[in-house]
Formats: sequence, structure tokens, C-alpha cells
Amino acid sequence: MAEIIQKDGTWAFDGDALRLTPGRDKNVSLLRKTLGELVVPLGALAGISFEQGKKAGRLRLRLRDGADPLLHATGGRLIEPNDPYQLIVESDRYGVAEYFVDEVRNARLLDEVPSDPVTEYLLPGPSVPLSVSAGDGTASFDGEHVRLEWNWKTEDAKTAAGPRTLALSDIDAVEWLPAAGLENGYLRFTVKNAPTKAPPKYDPNAVDLWGFKKDPLMALVAAAVQARLPHPSTPADEAVRTDEAAPAGEPRVPRQLVPAAEDDHDALLRRLRELGELHRTGVLTDEEFTLAKQAVLKRR
Repeated sequence: MAEIIQKDGTWAFDGDALRLTPGRDKNVSLLRKTLGELVVPLGALAGISFEQGKKAGRLRLRLRDGADPLLHATGGRLIEPNDPYQLIVESDRYGVAEYFVDEVRNARLLDEVPSDPVTEYLLPGPSVPLSVSAGDGTASFDGEHVRLEWNWKTEDAKTAAGPRTLALSDIDAVEWLPAAGLENGYLRFTVKNAPTKAPPKYDPNAVDLWGFKKDPLMALVAAAVQARLPHPSTPADEAVRTDEAAPAGEPRVPRQLVPAAEDDHDALLRRLRELGELHRTGVLTDEEFTLAKQAVLKRR
């Protein structure tokens, strides 16, 4: 196992996956601490690099496009110190960082991991339930519904209708944008059959963000929702099989986890092995793995 331990966090690699654990140092961002440990399967990795500096260096991971719902929902706008795929390395540990990079690169070469985009999420996104208060409201997500509640700083046009509850099945897209300069940021949900061009401060399906400390946490809500929406590579007419009849609160099994009825026995075994690997590396929770396996077996 290769491992590097720093105040900023600990990265460990066991040959199959990288475990990225945020440090407890006061300089570690609130977003990274709230997100907690990330397990990145080797197959989700497009590259790794180490950049030396005079006082400190940085380890950086580059994920394959479409592998992580957090990166997709934020459009790559999570930068230091909120980027969970960067690690600050002290100058006396440069040798360890270089060794770590070599180990990961060699494993990618041996496993012949491609760098092209993927067609399904390889990371699960933040766990739910999740609730964040920032800007002009509070956004909560329980896995099935998004609830938006307003505070005393919200524009009257939004508060007049009261709190909003959006079913996951009614959401087409979600986006998080950080505040920059004089421009506010936002967390916005695009609702089916209800397009709007209203600014976030007036949009009842958006939280207006002003650049304060908790703003980045709204990105976690965006990612948790994104992880349960159809993957961006999924054709519109093959959008997620969401198990509409599944009990409320249970994870819904993506279509791509269920083989077509005409798959042969070897394909079935191969898919079960793939699910087992996703479960072993932490991409699927115990509950999601059980549901996905049951769905696969039902389609035999």
C-alpha cells in the first residue's frame, strides 16, 4: 500500500482504489470535512500529478469525465481549498509524494485504465439525508425530494409561495455556481416543463448565494441530487429506470445496473462481478448493492 499523511489530509492507495481522507487541520475547508472520506476506484482515474513549490507542493487527481456527480454538478468550479482532489504536501514529504504518484500511474498502466469519458457514475456522491443553509434559503434532500425553505433575507417574490418541495422525478438538472466578485452564485434546479429565465434571487427553484463560508456546501446538495439523475451520457429516451414503485427512501437502481433480458449467462455473471467490485471499493453502499443485485437476478 502507498500512503501519504499530511495536515491537509491522508491519501492511501491499495492497488484498486484511492482513499482520500480530509485532515483535521483548521485550514481544511468545511466542504471537505463535511464530504468526508472519498473512495475513488482506479477505473475512475484519468491521471495523477505532483507539482512542487518552494514551501509546499500539490498532489492532484484528474477523474474521467462523467465519473463523479460532484464534479459534474459543479462544472469543475470547485477550486482550492474546496477541491477534494488536491492535497497540499509539505516540502519534506516530496519524495513520498513522487513515490505515491509512481505507484498509482503504474497500476493504471497495468490495468490498462482508459482516460476517455465514462457512461455511468463511478462514485456515489454525498450521502443523504443532507441539509444546508446558506444565502437566502435552506436546501434539503432525502434521496427522493428536494425541499427549499426561505429566510428573512429572501425576496418577497420567492417567499410569497412558501417553501418548495420538488420530487426527484420532476427535476431535469441541477447546477451549483459559486459567487465571484460582484456576481452572486446559486444552487438551481431545472424543473420539467417549467423553464425559467428569472435570476436566482427571484427563481423559486433556486437558492441565491452571496459568497459566504457555507456556500460551497450547497455543492454537496447538488451532487447528491445529480448522482440520482440520469447520467449525462444517457439518451433521453433511455433515462433512468427509477423503480417508480419502490418504497419511499429506498435507493433507486439505475438502468445501467440492469442487463437486458437477452443477455446470456456469461454476461449475467460478468455483471454480478462488476457489481461486487463496485460494492467492494465503496462505490455502492450495502443497500444499493443488494437492490442492484436483486434487479439483475430478476431480469435473468
